[in-house]
Amino acid sequence: MPLTFAIVAGARPNFMKVAPLLRAFDQKAPKDAAALLIHTGQHYDAAMSEDFFRDLGIRQPDVNLRVGSGSHAEQTARVMLAFEPVCIERRPDWVIVVGDVNSTLACSLVAKKLGIAVAHVEAGLRSGDRTMPEEINRICTDAISDLLFTTDELASDNLLREGIPAERIRFVGNTMIDTLVRHLDQALATPLPEGVLQGEYAVVTLHRPANVDDPERLSNILHALEAVASRIPLVFPAHPRTQKNLERFDLADRLIRSNALRLMPPMGYVQFIGLVARSRFVLTDSGGIQEETTYLGVPCLTMRSNTERPITCRIGTNMLVGSDPDKIRNAAFAALNGRSGGGSTPAKWDGHAAERIVDALLAWRP
Repeated sequence: MPLTFAIVAGARPNFMKVAPLLRAFDQKAPKDAAALLIHTGQHYDAAMSEDFFRDLGIRQPDVNLRVGSGSHAEQTARVMLAFEPVCIERRPDWVIVVGDVNSTLACSLVAKKLGIAVAHVEAGLRSGDRTMPEEINRICTDAISDLLFTTDELASDNLLREGIPAERIRFVGNTMIDTLVRHLDQALATPLPEGVLQGEYAVVTLHRPANVDDPERLSNILHALEAVASRIPLVFPAHPRTQKNLERFDLADRLIRSNALRLMPPMGYVQFIGLVARSRFVLTDSGGIQEETTYLGVPCLTMRSNTERPITCRIGTNMLVGSDPDKIRNAAFAALNGRSGGGSTPAKWDGHAAERIVDALLAWRP
């Protein structure tokens, strides 16, 4: 019988993960199989959504739920209410969710309650911090998924410890790295922002609520960044949430006065990867950038106290520096002086994870 796969994308990190899946289905699936792209609209800002579809060559979604923003409960509920009629009408055989955003959990719950099989791409990642909404999304989604695709062996071990049967776990690699491999040459050919010289700058990204919603913590982090910027120019493509809070807390003018710290609007995927790949190091609180810098061999200083991607610290280029200004500054100066250490690429981060996932889905017999 022909199979229908509903692939869900909700927020910016999801787009880099579903793009190679769509290509792999086009290449490998039988002609009578259908791969539907469901965009929940969790990220509705053009620079965070439509621009990524263009950069990554993703076709227009078959369905756009356009749920928009809201609290975690509101957003999860809106996705569930909007996604359920789609499942009833289209009746997919599989719902494929990626990552750990609210859309991931919401669509998994809807599918399972309708008797539809769920596959979770990027399963098994754990930070150990249940105060993070993403950690709750990860744990709950993994608990109800039928097939769990992991990016590294540490994630597979997490699932086994939680009682997930081994036959439902597939260590396949990282679809974000698939996208990076595909677009790296193009990214390296993209011009850097005017006045920015290759190897003579660092990159900053900052968006997690714990860092940017607290005015005191955000101010302290900026204090550290200003100290770093006295030694090396910092390029700071600001997430919409961060930009809003900089203005709300009267911190934007302070950054503008820091001549070496260059505040910019969000970038498209290709331009941003080109920026990161040619930088000296990155200061971030993002999850995906920890993986991208590990593949690129660029030192990554993560302004968090924990990470759901410990493989990037164990064998990659990532270091947790928390939000303490002194620790951030000292780690950045060490990276600037070449004392941040090397790193290696995790197994199966080779650009072919999506192909392994599609092969497993097509061969699955429950």
